[in-house]
Amino acid sequence: MTDTNVTPMISMTNVQKHYGDLHVLKDIDLQIPRGQVVVVLGPSGSGKSTLCRTINRLEPIDSGEIRIEGELLPAEGRDLARLRSDVGMVFQSFNLFAHKTILQNVTIGPIKVRKAKPADAERRALELLERVGVTTQKDKYPAQLSGGQQQRVAIARSLAMGPKVLLFDEPTSALDPEMVSEVLDVMVSLAREGMTMVVVTHEMGFARKAADRIIFMADGAIVEDTDPESFFTAPKSDRARDFLSKILGH
Repeated sequence: MTDTNVTPMISMTNVQKHYGDLHVLKDIDLQIPRGQVVVVLGPSGSGKSTLCRTINRLEPIDSGEIRIEGELLPAEGRDLARLRSDVGMVFQSFNLFAHKTILQNVTIGPIKVRKAKPADAERRALELLERVGVTTQKDKYPAQLSGGQQQRVAIARSLAMGPKVLLFDEPTSALDPEMVSEVLDVMVSLAREGMTMVVVTHEMGFARKAADRIIFMADGAIVEDTDPESFFTAPKSDRARDFLSKILGH
């Protein structure tokens, strides 16, 4: 049983977001407890990535509230930077600093933002690079690595900040098929260790294996919120059934 008195790690209340006339997030109410792995599925344009990006204010919202561990996400300024450093983000494009080595990419955040001592940051970075399987690449530059390696470095870089939450916005969609599993394997291991994760993905195998919970979105709204087994075997909505038949029918 979950204890109802425990503050959720992520709380979204009546969140609305428009792009001009387009209502991209409609009445989003979502509570994510600490340690839960939530996979967000849905057709293109359903609002999945926007939802993910509002959680650390990469996308501002029009109205509603977003809280991280009970603390209201500020609109801007120093408090936002502090809270944002607790919410790691891994993007579709790896967003590594091209002119810095792999090791420098992973140490720069802890040194600059967390004020870590360089020696401590480097020791931690090497542990994380080992964990994601790219220690031997530490002195190379991003362009010298494969896409799968770069994405694993991006995960290590997020972990180096000691985040409370990790957001993944389609982390494998820019990768060649043979590199997808090496990134998903790292994500599965994080999930098993109890990292709170919100993952926007098209990878149904990962959703089935690693998710505690599936959020299915369509037209900017949450249509289903359930466990993977129920979602994949007995989706309740026509939209979800249609989505699954198209994806799993191939």
